[in-house]
Amino acid sequence: MKAIVVAVVGSKKSGKTTVIEALTRELVKKGYAVASVKHISESNFTIDSENKDSWRFAQAGANTIITVADKEVATIEKKNTENLSLGEILQKCKGSNVIFIEGLKKLVAKDKRVWKIVMAKSREEALEAQGRYHPILAFAGFPHAIKLDSEIPYVNALEKPRALRDLVENLLKPQRKP
Repeated sequence: MKAIVVAVVGSKKSGKTTVIEALTRELVKKGYAVASVKHISESNFTIDSENKDSWRFAQAGANTIITVADKEVATIEKKNTENLSLGEILQKCKGSNVIFIEGLKKLVAKDKRVWKIVMAKSREEALEAQGRYHPILAFAGFPHAIKLDSEIPYVNALEKPRALRDLVENLLKPQRKP
């Protein structure tokens, strides 16, 4: 089974992380392997802690540092990510059935291999998203009382996470293509 990729897009504080959490929980319960990719736009951000051994290895010039603990393995790659392609990022998620992406809007916007769940806070944001993102699997972020003239479903991920999970799970069936 080939992995499907779903980007959860929207403005800050629109509920993107919450939706990915809910979907991950639901899909893992059904036995799927789930990966998530989170873009961090903070400049100079590092997952590594200053003066820890792994940080010292990087300071000495190592471009790949792997840390192994009781319950996790982390790989830190020190490299310029300016020209990093979506394909290169997704390669790091080998063995997953579903890959969720939060952020990386420019890379995923019109990439037809990547389904989008749009977290919109208003009707205007939802309409703007319809022009910007393709294909859209669902809207999940605005009150469902706001009606759109669209075949794209609205799913309240907090009240009905299984309904949103079912939409994602249907993508795993071979006949569904963006």
